[in-house]
Amino acid sequence: MLLNLKLMIIKNNNPRIEPSFSFKNRIYRFIWYIIQDTLFKFSPRTFYNYRNFILKIFGAQIGTNTHINRKVKIWAPNNLVIGNEVGIGDNVNLYSMDKIQIDDYTVISEGAFICTGSHDYNSYNFQLFTKPIRIETKTWICAEVFIHPGVIISEGVVVGARSVVTKNLDEAWSVYAGNPVLKIKSRIKN
Repeated sequence: MLLNLKLMIIKNNNPRIEPSFSFKNRIYRFIWYIIQDTLFKFSPRTFYNYRNFILKIFGAQIGTNTHINRKVKIWAPNNLVIGNEVGIGDNVNLYSMDKIQIDDYTVISEGAFICTGSHDYNSYNFQLFTKPIRIETKTWICAEVFIHPGVIISEGVVVGARSVVTKNLDEAWSVYAGNPVLKIKSRIKN
């Protein structure tokens, strides 16, 4: 592992003219972005183990037989915990300012945006805050879904394409869709 960094948000700053993260954190991400935009992005499509190895060097925890496509955008690999046999499609954005946990046998389809950070619009400086996201086992996040900070998605859930998830999806083995997301029906557990 290259660096073991905790999230280092600078509080009570002016984010319009000052950085929101520590210098150490920004250096880590600068090095990561160079690797992501070269060795990671331009690797052959089927070189999943190679990309997993690179992510592990930068602190990610990744299980076996996990397929992370080369066009996935990752803010900070050290905040990723990804289980076994997970598939993450092209153009997925893992905005991992805080921990993103994706459990076993999960699929994240093309263009999904998993967002762990936002700003407090009531604070004088729009203070940055983060909240972790957990996607439990055997879940499918369909194309272009947006998941807000702090959300937990229960086991076996399917979230329909282009849905916006702003709250926990507590009913396991259910199908949700829409903006905001609503339960559509239950799934049969196989």
